[in-house]
Amino acid sequence: MCPARSKFPAPKTLSRRPRDSGDRTSDTIDHAALEHLLGFAIARADVHIRAAFQASIGDPFQLRPAEFSLLMLLLTNKAATQARLSEALAMSAPNLTTLVDRLVVRGLVERVRSEQDRRAQQLCLTTAGLDLASRAHALSTTMEDASLSGLCPAERAMLLELLHRVGTPRPV
Repeated sequence: MCPARSKFPAPKTLSRRPRDSGDRTSDTIDHAALEHLLGFAIARADVHIRAAFQASIGDPFQLRPAEFSLLMLLLTNKAATQARLSEALAMSAPNLTTLVDRLVVRGLVERVRSEQDRRAQQLCLTTAGLDLASRAHALSTTMEDASLSGLCPAERAMLLELLHRVGTPRPV
């Protein structure tokens, strides 16, 4: 069960000047000047999350994170245009084309003419792609468990919800 919390702890503030870079008296590094930054916290957490991905999916299936993400989108969106996938992955069209080309060469994805608009091409998983994507998805449901073991289920859900909010583009 999650411990009850009335609020999140206040971010730490720097109460003293950062150590001089020439100070060699300690074996630890003081992170106080960075701890208020979301980007720093995300980058530190990302090290463990990426290692979990690499061990569970990257190495066994020879997939990069972006390739895995594309396969997962195609797993739940049976046919999608490159333009829609480019938008969903926040990736430029040329970069997505390179990514798709690698998956086509591996026989995991195929380009198919749209029946609604013959000018457009849709991307679809091949039988091999569907098999690999299904197996990778099954592993992805537990691959981050060790990294998140310090959080109860409610805290995990809250973390995901907050990160989704931060990651959702807002009108300027």
